[in-house]
Amino acid sequence: MDTAPAAHAAALWVGLHLILLLVLSLLVVRQRQKHRVVLGDGDVAALTHAIRAFGNATEYVPAGLIAIAVLALAGAAPMVIHALGLMLLAGRISHAVGLSRSGGASLPRSAGVILTWLAYIVGAVALLFYAIP
Repeated sequence: MDTAPAAHAAALWVGLHLILLLVLSLLVVRQRQKHRVVLGDGDVAALTHAIRAFGNATEYVPAGLIAIAVLALAGAAPMVIHALGLMLLAGRISHAVGLSRSGGASLPRSAGVILTWLAYIVGAVALLFYAIP
């Protein structure tokens, strides 16, 4: 079984998610510098939102990337990996945009959660499918 196409697909999505995490981290640093807050959030709403956008992504992205990597190792069809990677990335970007604008409920946050959970469901089903020889 040639797993190279699946590995290339996985590499794309892992790389894009790493860039997302780096951007979200830089947004936290920018807010810290702007408001001169070294530790915590200094009761600055914009910094709190940036911290949570980054934190929430770091809570959800790793499990999604593990699913992508294991699917690649299992020889999953690249289209499955692309679908999973796109849903997860779109969900995390949407959620981060919504959270960075407001701490309350918003359409981007809700869409982000739904897309992330769909990515988890697709990933779980695909992993179970590829687990059966």
